[in-house]
Amino acid sequence: MSPPPNKARSSPVVCELIANSSNIHQRTQTKNQALIQVPISDPRQNQTPPVIDKRALTMQQISDLLSTRSPGNKFNDPGSSDIKLTLSSKDGISVSMNVHKQILVAHSRFFEVKLSDKLAKYQWNGSAEVYMVEITDCDNVEVYIETLRLMYCKYLRKELMRNGISKNLKILKVAVAIGFDAGILSCLEHLEAAPWAEDDEEKVTCALAELRLENVGAGDVLKRVSVEVTNGTGEVGDNEQVLLKLLHVVLEGKDEKARREMKGLVLKMLRENSSPNDLRKESLYSACDGCLELLRHHFLRAASSDLQDVSQIARQADNLHWMLDILIDRRIAEDFLKSWASQSELSDVHSKVPAVHRHGVSRVTARLFVGMGRGQLLVPKEVRYMLLQTWLVPFYEDFGWMRRVSKGVDTHLIEDGLINTILTLPLAWQREILLAWFYRFLNSSENCPNIQRGFEVWWRRAFWQRNGQQQLPTQLHLTTPTNANS
Repeated sequence: MSPPPNKARSSPVVCELIANSSNIHQRTQTKNQALIQVPISDPRQNQTPPVIDKRALTMQQISDLLSTRSPGNKFNDPGSSDIKLTLSSKDGISVSMNVHKQILVAHSRFFEVKLSDKLAKYQWNGSAEVYMVEITDCDNVEVYIETLRLMYCKYLRKELMRNGISKNLKILKVAVAIGFDAGILSCLEHLEAAPWAEDDEEKVTCALAELRLENVGAGDVLKRVSVEVTNGTGEVGDNEQVLLKLLHVVLEGKDEKARREMKGLVLKMLRENSSPNDLRKESLYSACDGCLELLRHHFLRAASSDLQDVSQIARQADNLHWMLDILIDRRIAEDFLKSWASQSELSDVHSKVPAVHRHGVSRVTARLFVGMGRGQLLVPKEVRYMLLQTWLVPFYEDFGWMRRVSKGVDTHLIEDGLINTILTLPLAWQREILLAWFYRFLNSSENCPNIQRGFEVWWRRAFWQRNGQQQLPTQLHLTTPTNANS
């Protein structure tokens, strides 16, 4: 006979019942012992130590399981049992145990149907006869025995507490297959209350999705890893509300050390669990706009020699840098780049703000260079050129400060990003930008990024003859800029 269809079981279960009155004498001789049959395998197979050790360990665990029971527990008690149940696994293990029809029928819908139908043919009358029942092709004999053993326990949850999450998930699958309702509920209660390791979450969610137990308590188990998202018109879902609140708490926090730690944590978690439903683009840009407005306010005040709250410049620049990381990770930073490229009012007064306060602003520009250089930001060439026109000179002026003061700044990465950004422009714009850099570098190499590699690429593009092309005369006019030292 076979249990109800279950995805966790791929093979049918066969149950054969044979009336056998001669087992009465044998039952008294094998009291408190389990009949364990191990098929004889090919001698050549026994030469593989790992297989022998694994099977021997499994058999020892099964033997211990069958021989250990608390006082008064009738599990595997040959003196009172009326069914000899044999379980056979797909890998050839066969185990016999003594069980009771009354207990199996009372706890399992599967056994209730199959045993009642089959044993009725043999005129079950409560006599001393022992009936042989065999279940073949078990996925895991040990887990099947564990599940049957729970039918004899008064406090199922206490027994399940001895196991780990993985073991109880296996028991749950067997309990579902045989219709052991008390076992199903106890397993779900244990899963709902017990702590999970990180690798347990996927096991639990996959197993419950496979078994489809939503109507018997699986929903309560999964509440710790999933929530219902509200998608009402004009309303932000619960997940987004929580994440936005976290963003604003970090942006507005007063403890700088804690802010740095939490920025790293939140950024890491958003990267690992990025979803289009957690934070909308509009919500992220709203937070960015708030930081940008505060930066503009304090930057323009500092440029007019009002240094009250001047520390807010570095704070808001750092906030923008962090928000930009989030936008770039989600491939939605193009609008920010366009907005930053249009901040000519800030770049015009950049030199009027002390470098000690303003260099954080150039870190935002540097992050955009890195993003464009890596292909994470794709905007039209006019926008790329406008960004360089607006912010490249202020970036040059702050580069020395960034290298000396800012922790964790990878200047080589920034230089590579700037080079790659410049080299995406038309050749005439490359020449304009790289010649200006050439003069600046010769006058102050310590405080200027080294983009010599980009200069070399431009030089080859501009002056070297390409294969199959006629060399065209090129005229290069060098004019020393008046603000070379600015």
